[in-house]
Amino acid sequence: MKTILFNKRLFSVLKIHMMKKLIMLLFLGCSLIGFSQKLRFKVDGIKDTTVFLTKYYGSKLYYADTAIMKNGVAEFTATESLKPGILALLMPGQKYFEFIYNNEEINIETKSPRFIDDMKIKKSEENKLFIGYIQFLQNQRNNANEIKAKRDVIKGKDEVMEKMYDKQLDSISTGVTNYQKSLIDNNKEKLVSKLLKMSMDITIPEPPKNDKGEAIDPDFRYHYFRAHYWDNVDLSDDRLVNTQVFGQKIEFYFGKNMLLQHPDTILKVAYQFCDRLKPSSEVFKFSVDYITNNFAKSNIMGMDKVFVMMADRYYCRTNPETGKSYAYWMPKEKLDDLCKDNIVKKKLVQGVVPPNVILRDTTDKNWRGFYDLKSEYTILYFWDPECGHCKKITPKMQKLYAEKLKARNVEVFAVGKATGDDFEKWKKFIRDNKLTFINVGLTKSLYEEAVKDALPLMKYTNIESLNYHDTYDLYATPRIIVLDKDKKIIAKQLTISQLEDLMDRLQNIKDAPILFPPDPEEEAH
Repeated sequence: MKTILFNKRLFSVLKIHMMKKLIMLLFLGCSLIGFSQKLRFKVDGIKDTTVFLTKYYGSKLYYADTAIMKNGVAEFTATESLKPGILALLMPGQKYFEFIYNNEEINIETKSPRFIDDMKIKKSEENKLFIGYIQFLQNQRNNANEIKAKRDVIKGKDEVMEKMYDKQLDSISTGVTNYQKSLIDNNKEKLVSKLLKMSMDITIPEPPKNDKGEAIDPDFRYHYFRAHYWDNVDLSDDRLVNTQVFGQKIEFYFGKNMLLQHPDTILKVAYQFCDRLKPSSEVFKFSVDYITNNFAKSNIMGMDKVFVMMADRYYCRTNPETGKSYAYWMPKEKLDDLCKDNIVKKKLVQGVVPPNVILRDTTDKNWRGFYDLKSEYTILYFWDPECGHCKKITPKMQKLYAEKLKARNVEVFAVGKATGDDFEKWKKFIRDNKLTFINVGLTKSLYEEAVKDALPLMKYTNIESLNYHDTYDLYATPRIIVLDKDKKIIAKQLTISQLEDLMDRLQNIKDAPILFPPDPEEEAH
């Protein structure tokens, strides 16, 4: 049997190593503890139930955590993942109250249903200020309402008493203003101060006047308000994105009450706003993401341009400081796909001349391209003879062309699917429906020639034309695109009814007979 002798020196080394590991673990433990705070709530009048911790991101409310409320008490552990902002405790029956979380422990006691009125802040400096302000404001509002009610009773009967009540209301208003100013001035770095200041109205001065006492700019108030809209907002403070106040402000700023809902107007303001933000900040991330995706969902024609150009400027452009995309929050694979797709979409937005389509007509010999057309307006029409909806729309397009558009110097350039077996179907559909506008397609023989060797065809056409389906992002047919005399896109994604109405308005044709009233089925398609 072999005897193993214990090396004392080795034991000492191991002991020291283990002590170092223990110290490190203790240190890490302390660090982890530093990243968490207890959030304790006691709500009298609520039965034992499940409650939810919710958080704002912009104006939207999201679930953050769940806890069991027992005997009116619920506790949460806030970790590093819970960002400072406005949170809410959500209880059954859509009962909730809001509070501020700013990386500090919170202990709040209250009663149902008067959560705010009966609220006591046991621990949290932010909420002592926040809830205290809300309670003060509510008291002052109640006082003002009582005075207004008294004034309404004697209105027109006792001028002296009316003036006295007005003076009392002015005093309340002054008191609220002074309270707000004091809270902001004495707590400049606290989140509650930033929120309060952000929610305050901009003071608009009297407009400059000329020698006659007339306003030089009749829209001065609007221009001043827009120019100074963000004066009270600390756009360097990332905590603000986790508050509904900031979310509501940016929604209003880019909404119809502030800006003309036209893509070029939106983009001009969006660039000015986003370019002033720190690219690595959460405010930048939220703002860019909101503007880009909000207008992508818009029902207003042409707003896809906002999505495309915002993506081009902030997602598909490299930040010289980091060597990476400005959209640092987006996974590379998704970013690459977006930017690849955006190359196509950028050529198809409003105000842009789209790629020419040069293909053969039904003779399979003659080449036609819409750049050569001298029409006042050109309608690009993409269709498929085997598409059920196309079979309904294409004859309507012919009727509109024959009875209205042709005589008004409006040309229809129709690109039909004519590859393979579809070639004969395409020609037959044209004959049967007497389509007299320009009809071109990637014919069977042209397709076969291109597959064999496309190079000889380049003296007549181009790769974009031969691959028109991808060039024009044709995920569905039919598709209508309206071009002006310079071949710039002025409208797209229209129904026949919308096309007819647009052409009448563009050409100032009044009292024209309506060939195609709105069709709910077509609009749904």
